[in-house]
Amino acid sequence: MLVPKKVFFTAGAGSHEDELVSFELALRDAGIERFNLVPVSSIFPPQCEIIGIDDGLRELYPGQVVFCVMSRETSNEEGKKIYASVGAAIPEDSSLHGYLTEYHGEYTGEDVGRKAEESAAFMLETAFGIKPAKTFNVTKVAEVKDYTTVVAAAVFVF
Repeated sequence: MLVPKKVFFTAGAGSHEDELVSFELALRDAGIERFNLVPVSSIFPPQCEIIGIDDGLRELYPGQVVFCVMSRETSNEEGKKIYASVGAAIPEDSSLHGYLTEYHGEYTGEDVGRKAEESAAFMLETAFGIKPAKTFNVTKVAEVKDYTTVVAAAVFVF
């Protein structure tokens, strides 16, 4: 079975006159540019260990196909602020899966990370009838210059 055993969370931002390059720079800022990233839907696997980014990166190799839950936003509207956020809701019982949510858009000052957490918690509560033991988020906000991209990701390690 292809079920991740570990996960780490990261976020980054990048700006450039070229849209694709701004995305690459955001991935570099997040530390995940050297992988072939495959976006997956938003399930936090049962018994998945949350590790730090440095530990996670040590287990991955350049060019490796890596699954992740990624939130991404790009804009070239100068002066606007944008955000990308991944929220998590983890159950107390590690034999159950949790939820991850992706939010992105224009940032207007609200606590977008908290909104991502609350949505993940709602999914867990309605799936299992339980409150999460833990919620958290990773969020990146950036002011737009040229093309600007922000990313937030939960990166899976097998």
